[in-house]
Amino acid sequence: MSLPTRQIGPFTVSAIGLGCMNLNHAYATPPSEAEGTALLNRALDLGVTLIDTAALYGLGANERLIGKAILHRRAEFTLSSKCVLDMVDGKRALDGSPAAIARTVEGSLGRLGTDHIDMVYLHRLDQRVAVEESVGALVRLKEAGKIGAIGLSEMSAATIRRAHAVHPIAAVQSEYSPAVRNPEIAVLQACRELGIGFIAFSPVARGLLAGAVRSADYAQHDIRATMPRFIEPNLSHNLAIVDAFDALAADAGCTPAQLSLGWVLSRGDHIVPIPGTASIAHLEEDIATLGISLDQAVLAQVDTLFETRPIRGARYTAAMQAQIDTETFAGEDFARP
Repeated sequence: MSLPTRQIGPFTVSAIGLGCMNLNHAYATPPSEAEGTALLNRALDLGVTLIDTAALYGLGANERLIGKAILHRRAEFTLSSKCVLDMVDGKRALDGSPAAIARTVEGSLGRLGTDHIDMVYLHRLDQRVAVEESVGALVRLKEAGKIGAIGLSEMSAATIRRAHAVHPIAAVQSEYSPAVRNPEIAVLQACRELGIGFIAFSPVARGLLAGAVRSADYAQHDIRATMPRFIEPNLSHNLAIVDAFDALAADAGCTPAQLSLGWVLSRGDHIVPIPGTASIAHLEEDIATLGISLDQAVLAQVDTLFETRPIRGARYTAAMQAQIDTETFAGEDFARP
């Protein structure tokens, strides 16, 4: 199957990609290896050509799953992974030093079972290391033929510009949805000016705009159980906004997830959302968005809803926010230590 495409750096990819974190990381009990394998192959069958993973996900299990499940179909997709965040001695570690980056990428290559990754992101900014040094490490890996392009994740416009001055950045990845608008502060404009693609992760707001959150009764190990906007006293306020959003989707004749993805797609041709899911039914629902035409009036109603009734609560806990370089709105800063 062939899907509409968009350009991200040197790559032509499907207008919706697949974020693979859900298959091994952060959202309660992951699917079995067989279920994850089936979902990855179904994504390729549907025409998805951007597969996104990271060294951190599942302590490397996500990369091993992808290597085992779909690397035999390598010619069908663009593969991206991430460094700087990794597991060291069983613990999550942030290290943007050139040595750590080289070590992480070598580990990713081994787990994936390949000698080349199309794009590698700096997963987070290590404030102890100049971003120029971290980008330089990726430039050397590119020159060695181990990676094809360089990306940045959760970084500010100022950092993006510094990194891009060292070497052209192919893509910037950050959270973006009708409910999460931080990239609009400065990052999207910087990407447009510099010709950088934008990869929107969590484009359905970690399930909030896809009917997946109705209470704070999360399963064990669900990352949302500690995130301020997903717990009280903020959640009840936010769910009332979600009810209004769901009504807009119903009036538009689509699901809430499709309305959210359609809205993200409408924000610019350089933007590619990468929803994640462990459900083939949800995957098919997400990809079906590309066959839906949303009226501009509906998209305007979405804007009005979240502008007049903004989501309450920070995106991350204080500890997590300490590793985030992306600009924040007033009211989010309390999440910083």
